[in-house]
Amino acid sequence: MLFDAVAQQPKLLYLLQGVAAFAAVVSVILLALHRGPVRRRAAALILLAPTLLLLTIGLLLPGLRTLALSFTDRGGDTWAGFDNYVWMFTDHRAMMALRNTLAWVVLVPLTSTAVGLLYAAAVVRSRFRAFALSLVLMPMAISFVGAGVVWKFVYAYRPAEAGQIGLLNQLVVAFGGEPRQWLVDSPWNVLFLIVVMVWTQAGFAAVLLTGAIRAVPGELTEAARLDGASPRQIFWRITMPSIRPTLLVVVLAQAIGTFKAFDIVKTMTGGQFGTGVIAHEMYDQAFRYGETGRGAALAVLLFVLVTPFVAHQVRAQRRTA
Repeated sequence: MLFDAVAQQPKLLYLLQGVAAFAAVVSVILLALHRGPVRRRAAALILLAPTLLLLTIGLLLPGLRTLALSFTDRGGDTWAGFDNYVWMFTDHRAMMALRNTLAWVVLVPLTSTAVGLLYAAAVVRSRFRAFALSLVLMPMAISFVGAGVVWKFVYAYRPAEAGQIGLLNQLVVAFGGEPRQWLVDSPWNVLFLIVVMVWTQAGFAAVLLTGAIRAVPGELTEAARLDGASPRQIFWRITMPSIRPTLLVVVLAQAIGTFKAFDIVKTMTGGQFGTGVIAHEMYDQAFRYGETGRGAALAVLLFVLVTPFVAHQVRAQRRTA
């Protein structure tokens, strides 16, 4: 009876098969380690083998497939050489996406880290520090799509004779100005999208930097205070050098995340009005226009741009470990 019930539900059957396969793999690994003396490197290789296999299937092979597709034509079947890469650096729309991505990568990490640092410095000694940090962390609980929807209402536009529903235009009209289409006017609309990303990421920076500031040895700040240093001098000459590794980690992590900016652009403008970025242009070329080769080439470019940031972050973490 039980087997018949399971057989009639394919999803449950697949789940049980997956659990059984996982248990079998773990059993084989433990048996191999238990059968006799195994060197440390061999034991590590045996334990990492399932993970390496999954990474190969889910990451390495698709990456190689994408690299191969980047040298093909629209259908992904005919060899096109470097045509897709030439298009990437000569097409007006693709170049605009590259410029916008550069603006995002420069402005988002620096601005969100600066805002987070100022907020952390303001609340680090406060009795209500936990409450203040929970407030600034709230935007991180919202997905990028949700944040885009919220801010799309903030930037909403209606003609001057109609009642404004957008908060920003309501403020403009209240002070005697004319409502504007904030998400249409280029290049300022790119900055307004960047504001949304900063709003969601400043809390991440504030929490990490608050912990770093609290970890600064009190003896250093007390000695500087006894020597007559002002609070500003203590901050710039004692606190900032002490939290520099954390600052670097925060900036790099946010830069890596910014390269993948897609949800906010897709939700708020759909990449129109000159707001496209590499990730969104890659999606449009591959799935909207059917240009498989161009989409793959943009994906390869994105990988190449992210790699130095990831490598630098790994080195920084190894130094602090």
